[in-house]
Amino acid sequence: MTTGVVRAALVQTTWTGDKESMIKAHEDYAREAAARGAKVICFQELFYGPYFCQVQDAAYYEYAESVPGPTTERFQALAAELGMVMILPMYEQEQPGVLYNTAAVVDADGKYLGKYRKNHIPQVKGFWEKFYFRPGNLGYPVFDTAVGKVGVYICYDRHFPEGWRALGLGGAQIVFNPSATSRGLSSYLWQLEQPASAVANEYFIGAINRVGVEELGDNDFYGQTYFVDPEGKFVGEVADTHNPELIVRDLDLSLLGTVRDRWQFFRDRRPDSYDGLVAP
Repeated sequence: MTTGVVRAALVQTTWTGDKESMIKAHEDYAREAAARGAKVICFQELFYGPYFCQVQDAAYYEYAESVPGPTTERFQALAAELGMVMILPMYEQEQPGVLYNTAAVVDADGKYLGKYRKNHIPQVKGFWEKFYFRPGNLGYPVFDTAVGKVGVYICYDRHFPEGWRALGLGGAQIVFNPSATSRGLSSYLWQLEQPASAVANEYFIGAINRVGVEELGDNDFYGQTYFVDPEGKFVGEVADTHNPELIVRDLDLSLLGTVRDRWQFFRDRRPDSYDGLVAP
């Protein structure tokens, strides 16, 4: 297990209007984070596009690309240049008509380590995701990176405790949850669920939410990006509710050993008593 302090970064931002300028903006955020000493960064859900799930329109399938593919490779080169681990949430096309909400994980030397595909897919007004994505089929991988063992959960996933637990059992030390969630829908849960999950599963969580109202609908993305530690405490201030922001925080991974010794949540599990929860 990696110990010591890891300087980590999260980005919340607004839609710029086109894919290329959005990618360039995130390259700039990564360079700024590196200049501030960050060794790992995670972008927001579907980072290079708008949150097109506010509508159901096949034109937005054009945002999908292979993972790894051109955008992954572009950031692999940047990761190697900056010596930074990167989590890249993108729209993935495995093959025509087979599409996923995915995050690629790239190590600090530029090596592509793998990907997570969002498992839980909503279908409600303003979040018509079943029109665009299949449920993930890669489980809950944990990636061994230069900053420690990293997991990914994506947006709507956060409402489901099973994946959080699977990542903890897989040895995750930091879990990133890139999101696009709207003011008034679940904002009261935003500063409740992830801290509770960090405590229950004894790891750090980086929770990212985009900001602003986009031209596709009236979803008001409220930011409030943050890191939370395994005691459920925010690491530094929570980000702004309306404006783009890069946050950089020091995560003291030695706290994991302290907490896991104090609260024996993994030791005292009773999986033999849970069969009814997973019965078909």
